[in-house]
Amino acid sequence: MKLRIVTHIALTSLLFFGAVSCTKLDEEFKSELEEGEGTNVDPAGLLITAYNSLNTPYQQDQRWVMQEVSTDAAMAPTRGGDWDDNGMHRAIHLHTWNADNGYMNNTFVNLGTVIYNATNVLQYNPSQQQAAEARFIRALAMFDMLDLFGVVSVRQGDSFDDFRIPPEVLSPEAAINFIVSELEEITNNLPQNGPSAAYVANQSAATTLLMKVLLNKGTFINRQSPTFAVEDMNRVVSLAQDITETGHYSISAEGKYFDNFAPDNDVKSTENIYTLYNKNGERGGNVDRTWNTIAHYNMNPGGWNGWCTLSDYYDKFESNDERRGIYYEYPADTTSNRKRNYHRQNVGFFAGQQYNWSTNQPLMARNPASARLSFTPEVTIRTSGATLETAGIRPMKYAFDFAVTGQRNNDWVVFRYADVILMQAEAMLRGGNGGAPEALKLVNGLREKRGVSAFPTLDLDNLLDERARELYWEGWRRQDLIRFGKFLEPWQEKQLTGDPKVLVFPIPSQQIAVNPNLTQHEGY
Repeated sequence: MKLRIVTHIALTSLLFFGAVSCTKLDEEFKSELEEGEGTNVDPAGLLITAYNSLNTPYQQDQRWVMQEVSTDAAMAPTRGGDWDDNGMHRAIHLHTWNADNGYMNNTFVNLGTVIYNATNVLQYNPSQQQAAEARFIRALAMFDMLDLFGVVSVRQGDSFDDFRIPPEVLSPEAAINFIVSELEEITNNLPQNGPSAAYVANQSAATTLLMKVLLNKGTFINRQSPTFAVEDMNRVVSLAQDITETGHYSISAEGKYFDNFAPDNDVKSTENIYTLYNKNGERGGNVDRTWNTIAHYNMNPGGWNGWCTLSDYYDKFESNDERRGIYYEYPADTTSNRKRNYHRQNVGFFAGQQYNWSTNQPLMARNPASARLSFTPEVTIRTSGATLETAGIRPMKYAFDFAVTGQRNNDWVVFRYADVILMQAEAMLRGGNGGAPEALKLVNGLREKRGVSAFPTLDLDNLLDERARELYWEGWRRQDLIRFGKFLEPWQEKQLTGDPKVLVFPIPSQQIAVNPNLTQHEGY
C-alpha cells in the first residue's frame, strides 16, 4: 500500500505567467499576496503541487516525446488522417522541427512551471526536509530544461517577487554549477527511502541526478565534441557505489523485470529510486498514455492506434530477453488471460498477431474487419491503405491496471537502479576507476538477470545498445545518443545525417517573445 499523502488547497493559478511571462494579471496577483491574502498557505500543499506538476511533461508526453520520438526508439507515424497534427510528430522524428513546434513550447512552459512551483514552496517557511524535496524537484526540472533547450529559465530573487522582471537565463556552465551545488546541499536533508516510497524525493534520487549531471556535463557544454573529465567519471563511480551500499536496491530477479512498472510497483520493485506518484482516487495523472498511445482500438482496453518502435531497435533484443516481452502475471490483471491461463504476452513489445484476452481468439482490425490485427515490423512515417492499423511494433512497458476505473496505480519510473549500474559502467569505460574489466562485470551481472548471454567484451557501442534494451521508452534515449555521438546519424525513417543544430532544441518562439533574456540558438 502507498503511504497516503494528504493534499491541500494551494495557490496554483497563474503558473504559466509566473514561469514565463509578464502581464497585468500577474501584477494584480502579486499585489494580493503582498496585501496578505494567501500568506497562510501550508507548504505541504505547495509541495504536492510541485510533485504533481512533473506528471504532464514526464508520463509519455511532452518531455518524453522530445526524448524518445526524436530517436530510433519511437515514432508517431501519421496513419491516414490520424496523428497528423500539422506534421508536429513527424518533425520530431525527422529532426525538421522549428521554434514554433507545439511540443517545444509546451515542454518549456511545463518545465518552467515545475521550477516555479518548487521555488514557491521555499517562500512559505517549509521544514528542512520539505525544502530539500522542493529543491530536488527544481533541480530535476532544471536538468531537463538544460538538456533539451541548452539554457535554464528561472525566476529567483527579485524576479520571483516581481513578475515585471523577466526570468533569469542560466548558461550551461551556470546551470550545471547551480544544480550540482543544490544537490550537494540538500542530500543529507532528504529521507533515505527505498523503492517502497520512491515517489518521495530521497537521498538516492538526489545522488542519481548528480550522477546524470556529471556524466552529461561535458555534453551540455559542447554537444558536438564532449569531453569527460576523469575526476567527474571517478565521482560518478563513487556515487553509484554509495547507492549500492545503502542496501536498498538490487537488480530484479530473473522474470521480474516488469515488477518495476506494475500497478503495485511501489510494493514489488527492488530497483525504483525515484517515481511519480499515481493512485486511483487520490492523485496522479497521464500514466494511461503508456497504453493509449500504442494500443489498437480493438485491444483490451482500446487505445488510439498511434505510436510504435522501429524494427532495427526491436532487433537489438535476443529472442529470450524478457525485456522484449513476456506474459507477466500480476494481481491487477483481472482478464481471462490470467484467470483461464491463456497467458498471452501482455507487456513488452507487441509484434505479430494479437489476441483477445477474454476469448483467446485472434483480434481483427477495424477497417477492414476481415483483416487480422497483426503488428508488422515494417512501418513508414506516413502509413495508409492495408497497413494503416497494423504497421509498427508497439512497446508497452507498464502492465495495465484492470482492477480500477480511472487513474491507474502504476507509479511512473524516473530513476532506476539498473540505470545507476549502467552509468557506473559507462563512467568506468570513460576513464573512471575500475576500467573496462569492472564495467564488464557490472553489465554482465545485469544481463544475467534479464536471461541473456554475457558479453565477452564491453565497449561504448555495445553499452549504448544495452542502455537501449534496458531503458527503452523511459525517456533517456535522445540524451544517450547525443552523449555517445550517435544522434546525428541516419536511422529508419530519418535517413539524412542531422544538422549539428539539432543537438539542442530551439528556444520556443513564444518564450523569446515574452523574455528578452532568451536568445535563439544559432541555426534556428
